[in-house]
Amino acid sequence: MIVAFSVTPLGVGESVGEHVAEAVRVVRESGLPNRTDAMFTSIEGEWDEVMEVVKRAVDAVAARAPRVSLVLKADIRVGVTDGLNAKVQTVERHLGGPE
Repeated sequence: MIVAFSVTPLGVGESVGEHVAEAVRVVRESGLPNRTDAMFTSIEGEWDEVMEVVKRAVDAVAARAPRVSLVLKADIRVGVTDGLNAKVQTVERHLGGPE
């Protein structure tokens, strides 16, 4: 499965990058395939291992903020591996761009 999620600390002021970095650190240290962009972090793996990482990422932010917002979108497709790259490559192929 691939999960795209965003963890936002609330009640810590306008700048949240330092807090969000703690969530991203948890994801990167998990060893699971992942990618972070301006809005979401995506992580790929089996259900239990991905959800455990998401929980730990939320907990890392919650340790520093009085309230946390979590947005999560999941693509659950049995038998697919390397979906983080394969999905982008498919779109690029249809656009005639680099793969």
